[in-house]
Amino acid sequence: MENIEASHVEDVPVLETWERLKADPKAVLVDVRTRAEWAFVGVPDLSSLDREVLLMEWQTFPDSGIAPDFPDRLDAALKARGVEKTDQVFFICRSGGRSRMAAEMMATAGYRRCSNVAEGFEGPIDSDRHRGQVAGWKFARLAWVQG
Repeated sequence: MENIEASHVEDVPVLETWERLKADPKAVLVDVRTRAEWAFVGVPDLSSLDREVLLMEWQTFPDSGIAPDFPDRLDAALKARGVEKTDQVFFICRSGGRSRMAAEMMATAGYRRCSNVAEGFEGPIDSDRHRGQVAGWKFARLAWVQG
C-alpha cells in the first residue's frame, strides 16, 4: 500500500513549478539532464530564490544508459542539502520524459512529493524540429543561465 501511494508523480507545468518553488523555501529542483546539456543548453536559475538547482545526471553522455547508482547518489545529495522525504522535489529534463522516470524512481525510494516538470527545460519539438519554441522553462522566459 505504501509504495502505491509513494509512487504517485504529479506532472506540473513550468510556470506552476516556478510559483511553487517560490512559495515553498524547502522545495528542490533537480535537473536530470546530462553534463553536455547543462553546458551547452543552460540550466534553470534559482538565484533569485536564494537556491541552486541540484544537477544529477539520470543518464550519462554518450552512453545514454540510466546511471545505476542514480537513486543512491541523489538520495545522498538531497540529504546533504537537508531535504527530507516529505519535502517537495521537482524533476526537470529536456522535455519531461527522463525527469518523469527519475521522479517515479525516487518516489518508489520513499520521497513522497515528487513532481515532474511537464514541459521540461526546452519543451517539445515544433514543426521545424526545433525545441524551445512551443513550451518549456526557456519558452516561459523563466530565469536560466548558460552552464
